[in-house]
Amino acid sequence: MLCIYTCGLISMSEEHHHHLFHHKKEEVNAYPDNSIYVEQTTVDYGREEEYEKTRKDEKHHKHEEHVAELGTAAAGAFALYEKHESKKDPENAHRHKIEEEIAAAAAVGGGGFAFHEHHEKKEDKKEAEEAHGKKHHHLF
Repeated sequence: MLCIYTCGLISMSEEHHHHLFHHKKEEVNAYPDNSIYVEQTTVDYGREEEYEKTRKDEKHHKHEEHVAELGTAAAGAFALYEKHESKKDPENAHRHKIEEEIAAAAAVGGGGFAFHEHHEKKEDKKEAEEAHGKKHHHLF
């Protein structure tokens, strides 16, 4: 934005406030010609079933990812509980430490499974978009 000084006066819309820590970055228009971005989606003929199947698989992987995340959180919480119990109950500390290690291993495995399902979900989403015939157009 340019400041125009006319006879020492600056209009309110063109006024700049320069502060040490409050500089705002100007927004850059992704489309310099001010075009409007429109997304057009159509299902290719004969690929409707493939689209529905990939969308169903995507939802399934999303559900499995959430279940794995919950399992990871539960196993991690149980590992922390067992760590606390090993300090609280010195007579059975060895048993609590073993259970803590098992729970920690389960938490790591659950996290890996959630990571795997997240990537399966992304692949299914990409396949669904391809089967759906997703196209991007610029208008204006």
